[in-house]
Amino acid sequence: MTDTTYVGAVDQGTTGTRFIVFDHEGQVVANAYETHEQIYPEPGWVEHDPMEIWENTKAVIQQALGQAGIAPSQLTAIGVTNQRETTVLWDADSGKPVHNAIVWQDRRTTDRVEALEEEGKVEAIREKTGLEADAYFSATKAEWLLDNADPIKLERARPEDIRDRAEKGDVLFGTIDTWLIYNLTGNHVTEVTNASRTMLYDIHDLEWDDDLLEEFSIPEAMLPEVRPSSDDDTYGTTDPDGFLEAEVPVAGALGDQQAALFGQTCFDAGDAKNTYGTGSFFLMNTGDEAVESDHGLLTTIGFQRSGEPVQYALEGSIFVTGAAIEWLEDMTLIEDPAETAELARSVDSTDGVYVVPAFTGLGAPHWDQRARGTIVGMTRGTRKGHVVRATLESIAYQTRDVAEAMEADSGIEMRSLKVDGGAVKNNYLCQLQSDIIGSEIVRPVVDETTALGSAYAAGLAVGYWDDPDELRSNWQVDAEFEPEMDRDRADRRYERWNDAVERSRDWARDEEE
Repeated sequence: MTDTTYVGAVDQGTTGTRFIVFDHEGQVVANAYETHEQIYPEPGWVEHDPMEIWENTKAVIQQALGQAGIAPSQLTAIGVTNQRETTVLWDADSGKPVHNAIVWQDRRTTDRVEALEEEGKVEAIREKTGLEADAYFSATKAEWLLDNADPIKLERARPEDIRDRAEKGDVLFGTIDTWLIYNLTGNHVTEVTNASRTMLYDIHDLEWDDDLLEEFSIPEAMLPEVRPSSDDDTYGTTDPDGFLEAEVPVAGALGDQQAALFGQTCFDAGDAKNTYGTGSFFLMNTGDEAVESDHGLLTTIGFQRSGEPVQYALEGSIFVTGAAIEWLEDMTLIEDPAETAELARSVDSTDGVYVVPAFTGLGAPHWDQRARGTIVGMTRGTRKGHVVRATLESIAYQTRDVAEAMEADSGIEMRSLKVDGGAVKNNYLCQLQSDIIGSEIVRPVVDETTALGSAYAAGLAVGYWDDPDELRSNWQVDAEFEPEMDRDRADRRYERWNDAVERSRDWARDEEE
């Protein structure tokens, strides 16, 4: 049976949408990808067109199945993983968005978050949600959309405004998982990991929080039902009369970073992974205990299987890592990311140059929304190689920032870190990361762990895989990297990094004044 059946995963990311088909061994059978437009209406604002994302989703599913000669009926289930926090509001009648999606990177609600800080509401938000009050999360984005979305986009004349219609459940809220599941199945659901990133969900009581809904003026009628990440009851099936012409269960979903945790088989307390994408996201499984952070990390939901307790995680969100490599391309310092290793090796050191890529502020453990990108230590002798090497080193230093906070909060010394994402194909970066963090770095054979995690969640729900032990047996090591740098040298360089970070902080405030 499993020789001719598969599980598919929609991996909807910040820059594009991918559909991957996996076989029973967790190996990639087919893979298709489409990018979507990045929309920047104003400085610090980032939007996506939800309809473009949905059209691309349909396209990549059909492309992947076509290239492998797989019929939709051979898919036992579909899983969904998504860019988290990105927020969509849409008309329940037409299914059309009322505005572009506001992306997780967007900073337009920074003033609203600062008002929360001034009103002394941050601690109460952290206690319920495990999150720092930040424009990063969905609550202030949804609030902004309800206040500012253009009623013309509803494409029909209505006497009520969007907020009135939301009170009746005629305008729906969702993160990207919800938007895709709605379009795939017709059902308005999310799952616990994505709900935990909205800043509206109590991660201890596992319910939408009335006080937070009131604070952000979010009507409960517009919210999706919250379900397990791997749902034996499934979220619904695709329409046999729709684009797939088949009924395929949509049975699993996870926010992208929790999906990578699941795909890396980090099922036990103390297991940790770091995903290097546009940003980097470092998660450690803390079991059924929601560990409160004293060091600037987020307490979040890691995953939940049907009928089982929620598994929690500590998370360090680094806003810019892969995006720093893209910046090097934008600045024409490199033509291709593959050049970075060669350029970095062309110099013996950064020659005292440090790059702090705080282009959208600093995430964990600093949480400074007004920090900005900074280069310090340049001299007349500074060359391209120094800046490129310093940019790669910034990725490693930011990860150590989070690793040290993680160990302090959890009390667990991390001896090994599983890594995934596009940047880990760079052996130079992996070795550098091991040197700076002082731990073993382990890279798996299948590096599409985000898509794999959502496939695993969906496949477990429908019985394609029996249990997590079967998934562990699929996981294989591609390469391991052990620390080679002298520890004192690594520590000195890290201390200097901290000096550079201080110079980047609170910069945007001065600029506005």
